[in-house]
Amino acid sequence: MPLYDYKCAKHGLFHELATMAQSAEPCPCPQCGAKSARVILISPEMMRMAPENKKAMEKNENARHEPIFSTTESRIEADDRRSFAKSKGHKGGCGCSEHKPEYSALKQQVIFLPDGSKVFPSQRPWMISH
Repeated sequence: MPLYDYKCAKHGLFHELATMAQSAEPCPCPQCGAKSARVILISPEMMRMAPENKKAMEKNENARHEPIFSTTESRIEADDRRSFAKSKGHKGGCGCSEHKPEYSALKQQVIFLPDGSKVFPSQRPWMISH
């Protein structure tokens, strides 16, 4: 059974196992018993993502079922982007760090305990590396 996230008005977030058929139904809070609605949590990586990347992903998601039309304006814009990249001495898709903000402090970390076991800062360590 999948683990779903619910939010109680008084006690906040809690997790419960439920069947897929019960996924849309409210779940009683384990502390007070009040019916609590299911919530969908946003991945921490999405919250830390650079605004340009978020915008690009949103554009791709919105356009996934739409055909791409080549227009005069879009071709001019693409040519402008390519000429700008050439003027900076970069080839298309170079991937250098000059264009990207540094997020090194936000990377996922693993904490090793004295007994050799690992502790992950996430509540769901199995979702770290797929």
